[in-house]
Amino acid sequence: MKSKLSVIIKGFKRVHQSFDKPIILLKIMNKIISAVIPFISIWFSAQILNELIGARDPHRLLVLVLLVIGLNMVAMIFSKYLIRVIWKIDAQSYYILNQAVEEKLYTMDFVDTENHDIIDMRRKIYGDAMGMGFGLRKLMPDLENFVEGLLKVIISIGFTITLFTTRVPVGSPYAFLDSVWAIIIVMIILGISIFLAPALHIIGGKIWVEASEQNNAGNAKGGFYLDLMHKENSKGKDIRIYNQQSLIMTDTKALFPMALWMPYVKHFGKFAASSTFLSFISNGLIYLFVALKAFAGAFPVGSIVQYVGAITQFSSGFAQLVRACGDFSNNASFLKEVSDFMDIPNKKYLGTIPVEKRDDNEYEIEFHNVSFKYPGSDAYALKNLNLKLHIGQRLAVVGMNGSGKTTMIKLLTRLYDPSDGEITLNGVDIKKYDYDEYMAIFGVVFQDFKLLPFTLAQNVATDVDYDTERVTKCLNESGFNERLSSLPHGIDTHLYKNFEEEGIEVSGGEAQKIALARALYKNTPFIVLDEPTAALDPVAEYEIYTKFNDIVGDKTAVYISHRLASCRFCDDIAVFHEGALVQRGAHDELVGVDGGKYQELWNAQAQYYV
Repeated sequence: MKSKLSVIIKGFKRVHQSFDKPIILLKIMNKIISAVIPFISIWFSAQILNELIGARDPHRLLVLVLLVIGLNMVAMIFSKYLIRVIWKIDAQSYYILNQAVEEKLYTMDFVDTENHDIIDMRRKIYGDAMGMGFGLRKLMPDLENFVEGLLKVIISIGFTITLFTTRVPVGSPYAFLDSVWAIIIVMIILGISIFLAPALHIIGGKIWVEASEQNNAGNAKGGFYLDLMHKENSKGKDIRIYNQQSLIMTDTKALFPMALWMPYVKHFGKFAASSTFLSFISNGLIYLFVALKAFAGAFPVGSIVQYVGAITQFSSGFAQLVRACGDFSNNASFLKEVSDFMDIPNKKYLGTIPVEKRDDNEYEIEFHNVSFKYPGSDAYALKNLNLKLHIGQRLAVVGMNGSGKTTMIKLLTRLYDPSDGEITLNGVDIKKYDYDEYMAIFGVVFQDFKLLPFTLAQNVATDVDYDTERVTKCLNESGFNERLSSLPHGIDTHLYKNFEEEGIEVSGGEAQKIALARALYKNTPFIVLDEPTAALDPVAEYEIYTKFNDIVGDKTAVYISHRLASCRFCDDIAVFHEGALVQRGAHDELVGVDGGKYQELWNAQAQYYV
């Protein structure tokens, strides 16, 4: 219980931190009003009825009627105002809470974002929230039910105390209603309603907890197939050519058979129906007790409205309270998953030494006997790498798939840290430099780069504020100028149609040019291009190569490519094989080494152009 309470409190702190406005306070205020409103009508109705049966004073009746109307009106207007404010915030609540989890994903160490266990944690948190509504999103509804139920219980107890303290007139045949045993029996009947009924409801609720895992698996697989059918246009071609529609739809339907859900539905329905039945029976017996006591003359007939109404509110309030506690308990395991995910520590040492800002770009990087294994793997992706990047150098990195080329770039840019050895910048271990400042000296175009559905300029500048002339210049340098001249809104044209109907679709080659422009806009001393022209047509590729030196300027450039012909413009070529640097030199030098890896790769490609 202590552990559950801890994760629930931590969850509320996360919810509260995620909103700009005091949403928790506003919702509690609204539930206080919701809990009080029924008792206003109950109390005044009882007083009005007693007055009509008793003295029938017109002045008092008028005051009572005006008060009940006025108080209800004020309470309702205030409640509607709060609801309006709450709705505005609640409309964004799902996205805000989901964003809090996503932000953690963006800020954790990159090595953790590729960890399968952590990926599964994030997927499960998302599935629990979307499928069965568990996690952070469920906290506020449970708190609202708890507060409303607690207030109903407290107020109704105050309203019903006189039911047991007001006695039947002496000599009445119904005097047994005042006996201890009668009160005990009433309490037992009431206990059945307020304890057993919500307990049955909680047991039914646990069934949905048990169903969540299976539901998530079905949703994940079903979503995967639906994405294939409706969202992934690139896969849609294969589906149609090979007539896979019926296969996919049959497999999708098999994920959600009725036989899977029927046991859960039957069990939940059984417990929910039993809960409702017990509430009706016990409430009926309590009403009989109140009616008999009024018939015996213990209190005016109008008080029946007060006692019956208060007992009804007590019963529903206590059930609401118990259910909320049960829901808190059931949700605790899901909140712990969120907490465990959000509390994943960043282990990467971020350094403190500022990176020297040099106008002459005199930066020199060297790998000193660097080895690296990916987390969870026993095999070396890189082994004993020694490599020096000279100032202003154009270094081409070539090799077969899996030879360690991209891994070297990830280490260079500190997305990963070496398992052994060190990398130095101007003689200092890069781990000692301030992480953000060190990252700022690199402009990188990865092979799997991403563009966002924002404007073209925002994609290039990676910011909402940008230098218009600089954006245009970088797009022209990357070869995007011809397409740019045809865009309806120039650099302010949206990419894709996710957020803007007039958004444009770009080809793979055009997207690569935009990504290259983004790297150029950053204006860093090091520029790294991982297969930067893979999606370009031969003419566009030739244009990039012929003016590559002008584009890069005095920057140090590292260029990864599988097309060896495109590496000839580089002064230096590093050949990787099976995680090791096996050759290094100029093209003419390397291609002349008989039996060398570079010659093997060159001949494998060149034979098709002879």
